[in-house]
Amino acid sequence: MSQRYCITRSMQQNLTEQAISLEECKDYFASKPDFTYSQVLTLKGADSTMSIEGDFFIWRLSNAEVPFRLYMGDLYVAVSNEAVVPKMIEIATDLRADVVEG
Repeated sequence: MSQRYCITRSMQQNLTEQAISLEECKDYFASKPDFTYSQVLTLKGADSTMSIEGDFFIWRLSNAEVPFRLYMGDLYVAVSNEAVVPKMIEIATDLRADVVEG
């Protein structure tokens, strides 16, 4: 089972803009060749397919895709692979944000 983490600036009091904006994420992830932006995340199971609308930045990790979802000024990611942790910390550092569980 995966743990979900949030990349957030909500704990930082010295920033004028605590929310992580869509424009900021689009600019940031555009410089990352292993990320793509999508407004729909499609999950395929054995018997069904589900589509979720939102702002997703999909990280290609070998044969897997790891979605980072921007929601209400924070980025969320489920850690199902150890390789996600250093990438998550790198993104949080670059965006001047913190990582919290949730």
